[in-house]
Amino acid sequence: MYTIEDLDLHNLPQHIAIIMDGNGRWAKQKGRLRVFGHENGVNTVRQTVENCVKIGIRYLTLYTFSTENWKRPKVEIDTLMRLLVSSLKKELSTFQENNVRLNTIGDISSLPKRANKELVEVMEKTRNNDGMTLTLALSYGSREELKSAVKTIASKVKNNIISPENIDETIINTHLYTHDLPDVDLLIRTSGEHRISNFLLWQIAYAELYFIDVFWPDFSEHHLVGAIKNYQNRERRFGKTSEQLI
Repeated sequence: MYTIEDLDLHNLPQHIAIIMDGNGRWAKQKGRLRVFGHENGVNTVRQTVENCVKIGIRYLTLYTFSTENWKRPKVEIDTLMRLLVSSLKKELSTFQENNVRLNTIGDISSLPKRANKELVEVMEKTRNNDGMTLTLALSYGSREELKSAVKTIASKVKNNIISPENIDETIINTHLYTHDLPDVDLLIRTSGEHRISNFLLWQIAYAELYFIDVFWPDFSEHHLVGAIKNYQNRERRFGKTSEQLI
């Protein structure tokens, strides 16, 4: 079992993204309602944010609520939105103490008014923090993000703002929700599932993928450290050969 002391602090992933999966199944295993799992999942979010700050991670993005999650039962959606509001209120002081800037990606206009209001307020109060950037993917879907980017770029081409010959990766990046974030270095998914689930499809092009057979409420510091240690043991070639990296 690795500890933070085992990490090479000069070879940390700059940007970690996490698909927080397994709250419902964790609760079911304990004979409880799915709500119980989501409530405990909030505690894991707090611990993970604090652990990332302690390790020195600069960017952490959490898949909090997808566009597909709106299809879930209303009672579960209402609970998730309630937890979002209450946790944002509770964690503001933690964000300030740890110099964390809150950010969001996705269609937050589709969130309930109270959740949207609380989210915007906390982002405003933490906007000058320059430690870690915590991004919550809310009402987020990568295909929707890409579709939106294509539409905007197409409109600019039509209005002679952008020339088709000039469209490159930089142009596309500037039209994504994540335009002010670096690409993902390490993507973690809990619960043992091996899917990306429409999350940051463009941004994880060269990310290291790490799947762990642990439900999100049980994800702890040593699981996070283990994922980072695994990342550090990999050779990131970005299309080159091993010899070219020497």
